[in-house]
Amino acid sequence: MTGSILKAESLPHLCMVLGGARSGKSRLAERLVISSGRPRVYIATAQAWDDEMQARIAAHRSDRGGGWHTVEAPLYLGPALAEVPAGAVVLVDCATLWLSNQMLAEADLEAETDALLAAIAGCAAPVVVVSNEVGWSIVPENALARRFRDAQGRLNQRLAGQAGLVVAVMAGLPMVLKGTLPKGVA
Repeated sequence: MTGSILKAESLPHLCMVLGGARSGKSRLAERLVISSGRPRVYIATAQAWDDEMQARIAAHRSDRGGGWHTVEAPLYLGPALAEVPAGAVVLVDCATLWLSNQMLAEADLEAETDALLAAIAGCAAPVVVVSNEVGWSIVPENALARRFRDAQGRLNQRLAGQAGLVVAVMAGLPMVLKGTLPKGVA
């Protein structure tokens, strides 16, 4: 176990870890969850549409190691969050793939985001959400990519507004934007 065991009360109900691709955000989120000392639930939003994505998912699972109960929920996070027991802690990895899945399903993004935030608020256990910061890049050349970038920015703002802890990760280094990172996690 990394760092000291946290008291259950010291982990905010919602923690958000965001950063760019390969920034170290998932690894930090995993350390945050593990350090709580609670049973761990991993809610995966990725879908393995091709060999490359299958390899990414397998690498993530291997890097994470044992001790996780994994639930696959590419679209419907509400029911998955409702099943998490009060004594556990849940990691949702990641909000960006969830949003992509919603867009591909042509869902009402505002309604789905409202439902997600309500599900997080109603979850019996603390929730750690990983998300990508996609707004620091160049302006995408096509309308769908611009729509996604804008929707991701709005989703991140809403998650951060509800979160008690928000940590940005760049080059593997955490930068606390809101709240306090527990000792021994960074």
